Parts: sequence; structure tokens; C-alpha cells
Amino acid sequence: MIAQRVGTTALRRVAGKPNAFFTANVAKLGLAQSLSTTQIRPVATQKLSPADGAALLAKQRLNRPVSPHLEIYDKQQTWFGGSAWQRITGATFSGGLYVFATAYLAAPLIGWHLESASLAAAFGALPFAAKGALKFLAAWPFAFHAINGVRHLAFDMAVGFHRQTIIKTGWYIWGASVVSGLYLAFFL
Repeated sequence: MIAQRVGTTALRRVAGKPNAFFTANVAKLGLAQSLSTTQIRPVATQKLSPADGAALLAKQRLNRPVSPHLEIYDKQQTWFGGSAWQRITGATFSGGLYVFATAYLAAPLIGWHLESASLAAAFGALPFAAKGALKFLAAWPFAFHAINGVRHLAFDMAVGFHRQTIIKTGWYIWGASVVSGLYLAFFL
């Protein structure tokens, strides 16, 4: 441990003040550049008037690429495709978790009953159609997020980037997620 400290201290001293013999002779031999760590930049600044600054900025903006407007995108590939809905369902899951966790922690202080037995009794008192609708509202985003997540993993491996493949798999995912959501809601 002491030897390590001695070695580290010696290295720090050499790095802080390089030995004149080492820097002069090695540089003369052409084996190394100067060991100075200071940077030299031949840059000069000049004062600009506000009008000259605005003109320079306008000139620079002409060389920048123009970002396309959202109207040019095919909505079938962007909105109805999986990417936006993957984010929406993921945000819904995480947001719902935070809302329920906060409500569950605050429930005893407010007087709410969010215990499992109370929630199960309240859900059991609902009519069959309402139960199915609530279960579908919970099951469909889960099914969509899971199935579309597999599609995104395929995209990460550079599989399925042809336009027709993107459109077909998008519709397959919508169909599979609706069927899976209905199955989870009414048969499980």
C-alpha cells in the first residue's frame, strides 16, 4: 500500500513538473512532441454590431438542412404504426403505476379504501359488460406493447425495414393485439 502511494506520488510530481533532461533529450531525438499540456489556438475574436451579427447568422442558416414538416410523413407508417403507440402504451403503464402507487400510499390519510379486498369487491359488483370493457382497457395496451416490442427488437436487428413490410406488420400487430386483448378480457 505504501509502495503504491509512493509510486502514485512520484508520477504526479513528474506529470506536474517534467524532468528537463527527459523532455529536452526525447524531443531532440524526435521520439516525442513537446510534453506541454497547454493548448494554443490561433483564433481571434472581433466585435460585431447587432446588424452584422444578424447578417452572419442569416448566412449560416442558409447552409443548414431544413427539417421537413410533419405533413410529409405517411401517417400509416408513423402514427398508426407501432412506434407512437409503443410510446403511448409504455407511458400509460408507467403513469398508471405512479398514480396508483401514490393513491395507495395516500389512501389511509384521505380515507379511501384501495385494499385488494375492496377493489375485488367493487369490481365483482359491476355488470359483465363493464367488467369486460375494463379488462379490455387494461389488456389491450399490454398485448400491444408486448407484441410491438418484439417488432421493435426485430427493427433493432435491421429486419423488416421495407415499406410494404412495415405496413403489413403494423396491421398484423393491430389485429393480433385486439384479438389478444379480447381473449384476455373475456376468456381469462
